[in-house]
Amino acid sequence: MTLGTDTKLLNFVANSQDGYCIISANDTVEYCNEQFADAFSIPAEDVTGMPFEGLLRRGFELNRGINIEASSIEEFITYTRRVRRSRPFRLFEVDLTDGRWFLFSEQTNSVGEMLVQTKDITKQKILALDLEQSVDKLTKLSLTDELTRIGNRRALIDSVDMELSRCRRTGASMSLLILDLDFFKKVNDTYGHLAGDAALVHVTRIIQNSLRQYDILGRIGGEEFAVFLSNTTIEKSMEIAERIRSSIELNLLNYEGRDIALTVSIGQTTLGCNALFTELYDQADQALYKAKTNGRNQVVSYYS
Repeated sequence: MTLGTDTKLLNFVANSQDGYCIISANDTVEYCNEQFADAFSIPAEDVTGMPFEGLLRRGFELNRGINIEASSIEEFITYTRRVRRSRPFRLFEVDLTDGRWFLFSEQTNSVGEMLVQTKDITKQKILALDLEQSVDKLTKLSLTDELTRIGNRRALIDSVDMELSRCRRTGASMSLLILDLDFFKKVNDTYGHLAGDAALVHVTRIIQNSLRQYDILGRIGGEEFAVFLSNTTIEKSMEIAERIRSSIELNLLNYEGRDIALTVSIGQTTLGCNALFTELYDQADQALYKAKTNGRNQVVSYYS
């Protein structure tokens, strides 16, 4: 390399938006540009000649530069000794105490000398975070019933399948309740569809207040709801179902100054953890049909 080429290279590095640093085999900073030093919030002239571990200690003491998530600086330095120079090329992301993010690359030659490059990726990280939050929001919306704000059919099935998989190690019994508002069409026809919507929200809140914290509630569709009760016997699930039924009957819906009486029919079943959601649903649905056929406003077990 000619002197002119060498000067051009140094000028390029000095004016680059990226940070560059050369570290000797004994881990002393031989050269860095201002952009690299800026990532540590220390002037470049102070960085040059400093042991790399000293650079880390200084940043930790001043709470500047790399965000070191460790109980002590020595713990972090022990970690860096283990990973640095562990392979010829290493690429990793680093967040700073001021909120910025940098992409670091380390290239190590055969004698242990290292070239470090840093690139500010804060904008990309912010965009990625915004995208991730948007995806999470859309996913949540796709699993949430718009009216009642509880899980929809898809969310219910996914949650139940997860619970069934988890509980297969315990061998506990699981119960499913299917609830259907009685004569819901009459509510819509008599008071209007907005009253029907209010009735669904009203019933949802009553059901939620009747359940345990870990029970799963979902709106299957229309005026039909389902409740999954993990680790619950037939007797306990029937008790919960009756509590829901009586609470709905006793708590009238007040809509635009008028009290609207509501009742619900409930089908119940209990199976072991080897069961599938479809088995639970089919049995509870058969029990619900019996409850409606027998006069509604009652709880019927599949086994009755």
